[in-house]
Amino acid sequence: MMTPKQYEESLRKLNLVVYMFGKRVKNVVDDPIIRPSMNAVAYTYKLAGDPEYQDIMTAISHISGKRINRFTHIHQSTEDLVKKTKMGRLLGSHTGCCFQRCVGMDSLNALSVVTYDIDQKYQTSYNKRFLSYLEMAQDKDLVIDGAMTDPKGDRGLPPHKQSDPDMFLRVVEERADGIVVRGAKAHQTGAVNSHEIIIMPTISLGEEDKDYAVSFALPSDAPGITYIMGRQSCDTRKLEGGTIDMGNRFFGGHEALVVFDDVFVPWDRIFMYKEFEFAGKLVEVFASYHRQSYACKTGVGDVLIGATQTIAEYNGVEKASHIKDKIIEMNHLNETLFCGSLACASEGHKEPSGTYCVNTLLANVCKQNVTRFPYVIGRLAQDVAGGLMVTLPSEQDFRSPETGKWVEKYFKGNATVSTENRMRILRLIENLTLGTAAVGYLTESMHGAGSPQAQRIMIARQVNMKEKQKHAKKLSGITED
Repeated sequence: MMTPKQYEESLRKLNLVVYMFGKRVKNVVDDPIIRPSMNAVAYTYKLAGDPEYQDIMTAISHISGKRINRFTHIHQSTEDLVKKTKMGRLLGSHTGCCFQRCVGMDSLNALSVVTYDIDQKYQTSYNKRFLSYLEMAQDKDLVIDGAMTDPKGDRGLPPHKQSDPDMFLRVVEERADGIVVRGAKAHQTGAVNSHEIIIMPTISLGEEDKDYAVSFALPSDAPGITYIMGRQSCDTRKLEGGTIDMGNRFFGGHEALVVFDDVFVPWDRIFMYKEFEFAGKLVEVFASYHRQSYACKTGVGDVLIGATQTIAEYNGVEKASHIKDKIIEMNHLNETLFCGSLACASEGHKEPSGTYCVNTLLANVCKQNVTRFPYVIGRLAQDVAGGLMVTLPSEQDFRSPETGKWVEKYFKGNATVSTENRMRILRLIENLTLGTAAVGYLTESMHGAGSPQAQRIMIARQVNMKEKQKHAKKLSGITED
């Protein structure tokens, strides 16, 4: 397995085409806006190499028998699924942000299931290709960006009826040595911190859309791939040189639009090719895994709850009964999220491929709660923190010889706590609920792994309503012909 330093050096060898603020980024690894997100991924390598966390962060490969990073592991038991949940919370609490590797892990596991199923129906060799690719990714300890979300264009139309057919990524040419694809993938978490990118369809497809039923893997710097960095609130604070106004001094996340401009894919990297009837299953299996992955939000929630308790003490209000009650509610909601992820893992099952998958119903219930509870936790954090969280002067004003003495004097709370420390914890709460980390904690909680309605549709499909009715009718004495 790689060390954090080896991971950083591996990224320096990539020739990524990355644009931000209208200009190409010359040094992706050291760019001050991107660097905190790279630090978060590097931390996954650090914990994997720490004996204290070995059981959670690593696993034994079912292919090679070697110890590997859990982010490249294929789940072999419900115990593996439970450890995945615990890993997400652990890393969320250590980084306070999105650590960007869950989508790749979930993509690998979904393809492990679906490539096997395609082979069983069509006697293809996708699963063999996939396992060969997987062994390579495990041996090299790679970061993989799982890419499912297309721009979609007009949401009321299927891919083949779009005015611009590139609104969903598609095959535009078939060659003897492979295929050529065109399109884009949006909202790609950690894309420029990844060694590889795995493409999957984004919706169920019909025969008329078979050119869109494609899944493959490529190096992240393959010719024709361009990354356009997404904008985040407060992102340019990282350019100011200070440490207070960033909130989270060490870590962050990023998203990107990934454009495929007639990109060539060799046959040995293709895991689905026009088997349109399996697109929906791949989406659903991936979504179930990824909805479980939102255990990471409980880790970030741990940080926010800790910051809220701290600011209550710094403000001198920690003993007030209503403050105590609000923090209890934050803990209750956060632990409820953790329960959901643990439940869908514990109730997992073995697929024909041998891969273990989570309970689909409970995974969707878990994610439905994630679309709600972090917003309440964030509101309570802002409530306890007070308005100074969003009216606090800048670090430059605090450091200024002209204004610093006034900031120091008038923004002091508890006399035993420095003004600087009070400012730091306020900025962290701002970062988690309004700033760059809010992308990964709040908005991603809402839309990541599908919108809230997507989970409600799956809940409706998975619930056994006839069984519930049978019990109700039996207990009330109803008999029907």
